[in-house]
Amino acid sequence: MSCIKDWPAADRPREKLLLSGPAALSDTELLALILRTGHANGGASAIDLSRTLLGRFGSLRALTSAAASELCQVPGIGPAKAAEILALGELARRFAATPLSPGSRFTSSHQVFAHFHERLRDRKKEVFLSLLLDSKNRVIREIQVSEGSLNASIVHPREVFQPVVRESAAAVLFVHNHPSGDPTPSREDLELTARLREAGVLMGIRVLDHIIIGNGRYISMADQGEFG
Repeated sequence: MSCIKDWPAADRPREKLLLSGPAALSDTELLALILRTGHANGGASAIDLSRTLLGRFGSLRALTSAAASELCQVPGIGPAKAAEILALGELARRFAATPLSPGSRFTSSHQVFAHFHERLRDRKKEVFLSLLLDSKNRVIREIQVSEGSLNASIVHPREVFQPVVRESAAAVLFVHNHPSGDPTPSREDLELTARLREAGVLMGIRVLDHIIIGNGRYISMADQGEFG
């Protein structure tokens, strides 16, 4: 198999990108630019390695969401290349997320979904987040309360409300993901939401919503009438 440097200039991924723009490159060619070199022993090019990776994982999204240990099982991928692939995926997710900064104001559950979807949709574990808000529903800060097992996240009201009280937040909004991709609330989700709402009432803190994010979909407890 010939090296990429031996190809005609117009066919080399780097030169092709500079000549025609990144949109002209296939997923395989773009990935090859990130990997730069193929197998350490020569044999295959970065293009070959990219084809192998995409063939094994099925898509760029699945590839960049894999564990480092899974990537390292592919011949030619060591810790350094695995780190590059995972960094690429995380950069893409952060770039795709709707910007949210202190002082931002939420006006709908869809706005919350738009911000967190790319960041949470591929997580292998449930992550439970609290968004602390002021009296005008403007963001004070985001808190990660817990990261659970593959199927469940253990959340205690005391852990949730300690930072809320510390930051003197007037309201709070909860977000978590379902690794299955199906955002339908489980019985545990409903019970947890009820407990957190009750705790909020006792402490004089408004619990505005609990939003569950899946793959391309979300459920808002408030929109579904769970908040009365």
